[in-house]
Amino acid sequence: MARSRTTHMPKFSSLDKLAEFFETHDMGEYCDALPEVRFDIDIKRRTHIFALDEDLAEKVTTIAQVKQIPSIKLINEWLREKISEQAKVAA
Repeated sequence: MARSRTTHMPKFSSLDKLAEFFETHDMGEYCDALPEVRFDIDIKRRTHIFALDEDLAEKVTTIAQVKQIPSIKLINEWLREKISEQAKVAA
């Protein structure tokens, strides 16, 4: 009878403990004990990173907090408004 390569997976109190464990253990020995995970990926969406002056970043963050929205949402809204204005001027 063939012996299973799966080793019993211990319980961990935190993700840090799990990471520490796999620094010294072969994850391949635990593959069958790990849960199957499925997720969707939106490969059409891209994230672009732009540098902001520190004072602008602080002001945007403050305004976003007052509006209770993420800073990135506020920045995107403002850019859409400005681009729309420029498109009207150029037309």
